[in-house]
Amino acid sequence: MRYCTKCVYPKSSAVPLAFDEKGVCSGCRVHDQKIHIDWKKMEEKLKKLVEPYRSKGNKYDCIVPVSGGKDSYFQTWYVTNVLKMKPLLVTYQGNDYYDVGLKNLHNMRNVFNADHFIMGPSVDILKKLHKKCFKMMGDMSWHNHCGIFSFPVQAAVKFKVPLIIWGEHGYTDIGGMYNMNDLVEMTKKYRTEHACRGFDWYDMIDEEIGITEKDLLCHKYPTDEELEENDIRGIYMGFYVFWDANAHFKRMTEELGFLPAEFPFERTYRRFSALDDMHEAGIHDYMKFIKFGYGRGSDHPCKDIRLGYMTREEGIANIKKYDAVKPMQDLNRWLKYVEMTEEEFDRTADTFRDPSVWWIQDGEWWKDNIWGEPSSYGKVWLTEELQKKYYWNDTKKGISRGPLLITQGRQDIKKSSEEKLSTVPQN
Repeated sequence: MRYCTKCVYPKSSAVPLAFDEKGVCSGCRVHDQKIHIDWKKMEEKLKKLVEPYRSKGNKYDCIVPVSGGKDSYFQTWYVTNVLKMKPLLVTYQGNDYYDVGLKNLHNMRNVFNADHFIMGPSVDILKKLHKKCFKMMGDMSWHNHCGIFSFPVQAAVKFKVPLIIWGEHGYTDIGGMYNMNDLVEMTKKYRTEHACRGFDWYDMIDEEIGITEKDLLCHKYPTDEELEENDIRGIYMGFYVFWDANAHFKRMTEELGFLPAEFPFERTYRRFSALDDMHEAGIHDYMKFIKFGYGRGSDHPCKDIRLGYMTREEGIANIKKYDAVKPMQDLNRWLKYVEMTEEEFDRTADTFRDPSVWWIQDGEWWKDNIWGEPSSYGKVWLTEELQKKYYWNDTKKGISRGPLLITQGRQDIKKSSEEKLSTVPQN
């Protein structure tokens, strides 16, 4: 496995990465562009951009999508204090808030003296979506991703507020999808292909378990005609304002009373992230490790290495401490929520492992590590048939084989090779 020589991201990153001749990832290279940006000039450019959107007979100047996190606080503070605009705060609310996260969310209306539009599906539907999406794509939080990127746009159409001001552009911040001077804006394509994993609300309709179109209203994106008729435009503040989550947290805590978690998380050292979704830094993040071989034990160090808060060596130490942790407290909470056994969870989770990351050796999962030595990471739950798409090695019998191509969407197996491969890692 290849790793960035500057941060700690692997080539298997969920957000696509490119590496240059020095082994530095595209996310780090785009982050380096921020050093050379005249941020005061960008602030003036942003002020000029939003000026035509100031209320003309409308109660609100813009929509600000918020979850109640430290970045939501910073966005709203910036919009109200620097841009001098009157926002409508809009929240898609799942059923996964920590108590402290809910306090932060509800406090925003008072802190910013702003109207706040909150909506979410019923708890019964959320439970069904959690379970269905976990089995469908290995992501029990899909409803959140889709709702967050859909409901605020609905609100913009409903209240006829053309401008939506988002925070950072995630794929650019993490993986360098765009250059900082591209100033990309909101698109339906980005929402569907990336935020929604290529699925949409209609893929979730399931008569057998009782999910109908009416249950998915929060997840519908406005039509092209509605967007055009209302001149809806979404911009990302992160292209105009230097983005530093640690600085945001410090300032919002000291000035506006933002509350961090009083308890440690199982899979990261940060206590100011993911307070709006208890599973985001728990089993949702564990599933990222299962799929791609890394989690927030890598994500958060990458951010802090790029910002100068942490060395790469310290980042690797955090990976060793957090990335492989199975978050039993959060897992047990979720299993009870959706009425599933741990074995069913493990068997389902195993089907989403990336064959370019994981191989099977002596009945256990193995993968490469950034510190140079591969490790085993627990029992293989797959059937013999499903194991055929992975490199497989039995050191006791001295037998190994390469992956056999399994035709997607069909039951038949096409064998690409029956040869023993010397490239399979040995003990």
